[in-house]
Amino acid sequence: MIGPNPDSIYPNEQLKQIVFIKNVITRPNIQVGAYTYYDDVDGAERFEEHVTHHYECLGDRLIIGKFCAIARGIEFVMNGANHRMQSVTTYPFNIMGGGWERYTPQLEELPLKGDTVVGNDVWIGQHVTVLPGVHIGDGAIIAANAVVASDVPPYCIAGGNPCRVIRKRFDDALIAYLLELRWWDWDAERIFRHMDVLCSGDLTAIRRLADTE
Repeated sequence: MIGPNPDSIYPNEQLKQIVFIKNVITRPNIQVGAYTYYDDVDGAERFEEHVTHHYECLGDRLIIGKFCAIARGIEFVMNGANHRMQSVTTYPFNIMGGGWERYTPQLEELPLKGDTVVGNDVWIGQHVTVLPGVHIGDGAIIAANAVVASDVPPYCIAGGNPCRVIRKRFDDALIAYLLELRWWDWDAERIFRHMDVLCSGDLTAIRRLADTE
């Protein structure tokens, strides 16, 4: 055995509060990499309910990389939540009907911020809110209850409301090395073979990973 089946909904049948997200999504505008999971005792299978205001007509995507760990209570707020801001009122008359439809804003009048992107090997704590267009870098950690309104660099720990970088996880040289190593793109056998190093705090051994093949 070299790990769970990445195409299973439940990686561990004894722990059904955890699902591999890519196997439960139905929307074409959500992309999730292998082994990324959502943990929610109240129904992890309903991950898509935590991606709100997401309308295909706007064209924005939620893109999540591989091997991410996402805790319960996550909310990805997508661009459909944005209102026209340059006018006197931000009230969305058009969605109320009754003749107000004629005041539907054009896409260029809305503050659209593009795709929301979560890198690989990202850990997101419980009850985190991610706002439209945010990019969270590979290896980042987002603390519980954070509101992520701006980009988070790779291998940084961030938290708060609004979310701010607290510190880097490693020195710049090791971060650059890990971003080049991209262990999450290895095949399952290679990951299993080096898992003792990937799961250790031995940074010297980690630096030698690229030379062990």
